[in-house]
Amino acid sequence: MKTALLFGSSGLIGGHLLNILIQNNDYNKIKIFVRSEPETIDSKIEIIKTDFNNLKKHIEDIKGDDCFFCIGTTKQNSPDKNEYKRIERDMPVEIAKIAKTNSVNCFVYVSSGFADPKNSGAYLRYKGEVEEELKRLDFKKLGIMRPSFLMGNRKEKRFGEKIGIFLFKLLSPLFLGPLKKMKPIQSEKVAHAIINVAQKDYKQTIFESNEIVEASY
Repeated sequence: MKTALLFGSSGLIGGHLLNILIQNNDYNKIKIFVRSEPETIDSKIEIIKTDFNNLKKHIEDIKGDDCFFCIGTTKQNSPDKNEYKRIERDMPVEIAKIAKTNSVNCFVYVSSGFADPKNSGAYLRYKGEVEEELKRLDFKKLGIMRPSFLMGNRKEKRFGEKIGIFLFKLLSPLFLGPLKKMKPIQSEKVAHAIINVAQKDYKQTIFESNEIVEASY
């Protein structure tokens, strides 16, 4: 029986992932790192009220078998550039380093399609930089998920993303070959793929959006 560490349990992917973990008999404990009390309550869940501005306080809490990082923000929600960088770039790296020090075996990170440490845009550049840092930490098992536009019921409204999803769904029949990774993807499929990556033996580390769909079954 294993202990899961889940960051981002209230988000679009993390919410599905939490429900899957509750139903999965391979995990007898799920530590969720949150700012406030979650809506979902289960006997397997251990709620860890987290000071995300001082993660060193939680070194003893970040212990378990598989760590899942699904936290993300937007420039609308984090207009301060330093805060945006802290959430998108610094936080996942710090959590991963603590997890590695505590001998966590598996780390699965939700990145983004077209993540690139050399990208001129902050979002894709930070995602790419995190990916490179995670590779250097040399976990026994590392999964980097690069979903395209996520479909699902968000608690928050993202108007620009909705337009993008609408357009990409219209164009999806044209996305063939290397372009398959641009097709919008259901957030629940990403969550299922994350669990499968943690539990099965895949030769690859990076999963593009179309490969996430394949890994979700």
